[in-house]
Amino acid sequence: MATTVDAIVVGAGLAGLVAAAELADAGRQVLIVEQEGANSVGGQAHWSLGGLFLVDSPEQRRMRIRDSAELALQDWLGSAAFDRPVDYWPRRAAEAFVDFAAGEMRPWLAAQGMRWFPVVGWAERGGGLAHGHGNSVPRFHITWGTGPGVVAPFERRVRAHEAGGRLRLAFRHRVSRLLTTAGRVTGVAGEVLADDGVARGERSSRDVVDTFEYAAGAVIVTSGGIGGNHELVRRHWPVERLGAPPRHMLSGVPHHVDGRMLEVARAAGAEVINGDRMWHYTEGIANWDPIWPAHGIRIIPGPSSLWFDADGARLPAPCLPGFDTLATLKHILATGHDYSWFVLTQKIIEKEFALSGSEQNPDMTSQRWSEVLKSRLSKGAPAPVEAFKWHGEDFVVADNLDALVAGMNRLAGNDRIDRDALARQIAARDREIDHPYSKDAQITAIHGARRYIGDRLFRTATPHKLLDPANGPLIAVRLHILTRKTLGGLHTNVDGQVLDAHMTPIPGLYAAGEVAGFGGGGHHGYNALEGSFLGGCIFSGRCAGRHAAGQV
Repeated sequence: MATTVDAIVVGAGLAGLVAAAELADAGRQVLIVEQEGANSVGGQAHWSLGGLFLVDSPEQRRMRIRDSAELALQDWLGSAAFDRPVDYWPRRAAEAFVDFAAGEMRPWLAAQGMRWFPVVGWAERGGGLAHGHGNSVPRFHITWGTGPGVVAPFERRVRAHEAGGRLRLAFRHRVSRLLTTAGRVTGVAGEVLADDGVARGERSSRDVVDTFEYAAGAVIVTSGGIGGNHELVRRHWPVERLGAPPRHMLSGVPHHVDGRMLEVARAAGAEVINGDRMWHYTEGIANWDPIWPAHGIRIIPGPSSLWFDADGARLPAPCLPGFDTLATLKHILATGHDYSWFVLTQKIIEKEFALSGSEQNPDMTSQRWSEVLKSRLSKGAPAPVEAFKWHGEDFVVADNLDALVAGMNRLAGNDRIDRDALARQIAARDREIDHPYSKDAQITAIHGARRYIGDRLFRTATPHKLLDPANGPLIAVRLHILTRKTLGGLHTNVDGQVLDAHMTPIPGLYAAGEVAGFGGGGHHGYNALEGSFLGGCIFSGRCAGRHAAGQV
């Protein structure tokens, strides 16, 4: 392929693969340039659990979940809380995405071979008001094959075009400049990095061995977010809204997710908006077998673990497991500490602990029902969860509360947890189990969760007393702040055209995926509903690829 092509896609993650496949399907000559190695195709999507936000799906209907585009949009807008003049295009992108999720998305993906786990998950249940943040109903559809299962159909399309000579992938190509001619973006330039052969996700070399320039009729930036760059995360941290950034954070994404293409695009006239909107988790644990620096894994909890701050005070509603991520983050940081604790039992960990990531769910990633049934129905927690329980540095396992508190204080390096104060709070909670009623918001939430058959069967333990030895051993888990998603980014319209400071499209320049705030420069607003990250990559990549194909 010559150094001039119809379109260049910067980044071989999910959004880039979707955009490139759409361009090549339309007969365009495409070049994908990717900073990392050939084993990095799929980007962060590869590492994901593969959850997709779908509305009124067959899976929902089979689980007796009544959903609609109207309810989904109510939830989305209540969560997004758009309140800025620059939110015009983010809101338009949000409305378009919800329409896609309630309509064409599932049949389009199914036609490409994608399938989903039959039990729909209920993520991010919200802050307590119908018009506010959260999912009113379960909408989290786990793709069969997890993250790799989401990437696979688009990689197949890209590889077919590569074999046919219509598309080329250039790995270890780091873009440092967008080329412009008379106000139009006409190509990219940068450095060829040394191929050091590191495994997927590991920190790779930045040694330069050559330079490059490629020309194209359109450039689509799909380079991801900033979660691997803690300095940049702290620089954009919304102090007025969430408080001071944590001193210590784990990384939920590899080191190369550094946000550098935001500045490269800005230098070409692109506007970056909503940089202070981020999505970081509060249930991070240090990976006992790390791949990238400060590698953390998120616990995706069911509703039953008791949540305490660093001083042993129970968190108030809506700071409950799986309910309101940003409210919980704000509350934890307001305590002056950057960690918190789950306290639970063996019965809870067996049924309610899931770990985010394809590598932490080998049964579902394998796409073999025999492995899923063996893992989920056998005695004990799934093997990856048990591995963290015994090898993870953040876990304390004890037969009684005295030993548990001693282990918590030993792990934290202080004596902040008072045994008697913790016992009083847990005992008060345990008394609420004696009858079907409760003034405790968490107990009420557990009863509500168990009304949904999916939660009752797979995600919510039968209510029981934590201090009853028959339910033990007791377990405490130290939870860290885990960086993950960028909710702002390059300002675009719904077609993915990048806008300048005057909200005018820059000819030849597009963006999709996380670098564009998953669409529009921040279609989530302030809060995410989960499953909308991969879905946002797919939708915005498709929009950008199709529109660019019509312009070159």
